Amino acid sequence: MPLEKAACTRVETSMRWASRSMTTSFRAEEVASASLTTRRALLGMGCACCFALAAPRAFADAMTPEVERHLAAAKQAAGTDLEALLVLGRSADPTFKAPTPDLEKLMALPAPPAGKAFDNLFFVGGKWVSAWALTTSDGIILFDAMNNEDDAEHTIERGLTTVGLDPSKVRTIIVTHGHGDHYGGASYFTRKYGSHVVASEVDWTMMETKLEFDHPRWGRPPKRDIAVADGGKVRLGDTTVDILITPGHTMGTISPIFDVRLGSQKHRVLLWGGTAFNFGRQPERLQAYADATARTRQVAKQQGVDVFISNHSSYDGSVEKLGAVTAGGANPFVLGASTVERALTVMNECAQATLASWKA
Repeated sequence: MPLEKAACTRVETSMRWASRSMTTSFRAEEVASASLTTRRALLGMGCACCFALAAPRAFADAMTPEVERHLAAAKQAAGTDLEALLVLGRSADPTFKAPTPDLEKLMALPAPPAGKAFDNLFFVGGKWVSAWALTTSDGIILFDAMNNEDDAEHTIERGLTTVGLDPSKVRTIIVTHGHGDHYGGASYFTRKYGSHVVASEVDWTMMETKLEFDHPRWGRPPKRDIAVADGGKVRLGDTTVDILITPGHTMGTISPIFDVRLGSQKHRVLLWGGTAFNFGRQPERLQAYADATARTRQVAKQQGVDVFISNHSSYDGSVEKLGAVTAGGANPFVLGASTVERALTVMNECAQATLASWKA
């Protein structure tokens, strides 16, 4: 790990709250030789959030008791406030084929206004894919860099300026996982401002050797910089980000946990790093996802996590919540610890339902 390169960024790899390693040698699926159309079809699984959950009659009739039990548990956990996550349950339908999204259209959606979620956390992303800026005493930690350098310049950089932040202070970029809609703009910041890029070892290897998905308008993966392990920490100034590896969406997905401030209050945030079952019928990988959500639920409970955000706004409603933030009012991003646990339960139960369906 090239820590000598990162004078402003400290990375540690202690296993303080990691009950067991989530690292695995499981390899990503072979898609390098697939056509662009096929890759887009696979990407459709990653964009399932764009479509409503509806179980066809044939599926409902054929549903096994185990599948039905898990989907019912997911629905109960979701209530009326977390229904967006129930879309994951569509994968339990053996006849379900994810619609192919129009990625050009998704990337062309006008960016919402940048906004302040907490005193030290700002949304600077797009409508489809998010980017978050965490301010510290020694600069900015950016979570994800969107699709390409155009996004980096015209959405993230402009958004930082809009909320009163200096883009040149972006010291560290944490790439939640190795898909182009999250790493594509990183090179803009590394070239212009000398920012350092943090990713998991597994996803660095994937980005260097064999991309799961690709698109002509995604920027190229950044050059390997800092690799982090499960249980590690990224430190910048007065701020520490705990690194939790949550495999599934990719096998090296990072779900960072960190503190935010709201006046005199402190809240604990979980940024879930990869939501969709975008990898086709791979039981071992989906089992890793189920295990990761169960483990993270325990970590969130232990640490009192009461804020749950995503890197796709359709899952966490971040754009709508930003519009509802008012000075002195209740912050819509503060969900409470029980709601964070419910969100992780929904994802876990949907994963278990899909696994049960595949085994039936």
